[in-house]
Amino acid sequence: MMQSKKMQSKLMTFLFSCLLTLTVTGCATQANKDPLEGMNRGIYKFNDIADRALFKPVATTFKAVAPTPVRKGFNNFFNNLGSITTVLNDLLQLKFSNAFTDAGRFIINSTFGLAGFVDVASMDNIPNHKEDFGQTLGQWGVDNGAYLVLPFLGSSTLRDTSGLLFDTVTTDPITYTHNIGEIRLHNQLRAAQFTDRRTELLDAKDIMDEASLDPYAFARDAYLQRRESLVADGLVSVRANDDVEPAAKTPTKPAQ
Repeated sequence: MMQSKKMQSKLMTFLFSCLLTLTVTGCATQANKDPLEGMNRGIYKFNDIADRALFKPVATTFKAVAPTPVRKGFNNFFNNLGSITTVLNDLLQLKFSNAFTDAGRFIINSTFGLAGFVDVASMDNIPNHKEDFGQTLGQWGVDNGAYLVLPFLGSSTLRDTSGLLFDTVTTDPITYTHNIGEIRLHNQLRAAQFTDRRTELLDAKDIMDEASLDPYAFARDAYLQRRESLVADGLVSVRANDDVEPAAKTPTKPAQ
């Protein structure tokens, strides 16, 4: 009975988030994808302070102390857990061939790959797809909505935040450990997952901070472009090139 009430509460939260996404989508236009910029910059600043004070030092220490095979193993493990989310969203996007391939990756890595710590599937050249419910909503025509910066998690949109909530509730094995009462294990796995992701971004974050006059705007634009490309399965840049190419081929009038 208790489990049923918890599940109903989570589903209601998700449905509310989806409704919020569809309602507020109109707030973000083509000309202004960041109508909440004032709030977002405040959260970005908070995240940056927290990152410099805690998360970056932890990630830097982990990178310095843990040998490369250990770091790679943890990264493989969490990527393998994410395959469950990918498979469900493959199915929701009607990508049945990809769903079969990604399910195969998960089974191979979970067994022969020692619970996913070894990426055996990549050694066999099996493609690795990444899908989430935010991309699924995009595939079915839901716009990004307003750009958001989430505390600790960083860049998102209204659509992607709803997608993250859905994926966390439905297909995230770490959430399952919390649901069965393994709170300590859940917290340990979340901390390890967060450290793994932050370690991956160490070099990129440093480059962004040094190269950009406005790191907030750089992070926002890079995120929105990347998500657009993921929703379009990488075809965005191709379309852009197609749009530019005819102009490039138009002969110019010779100077008189």
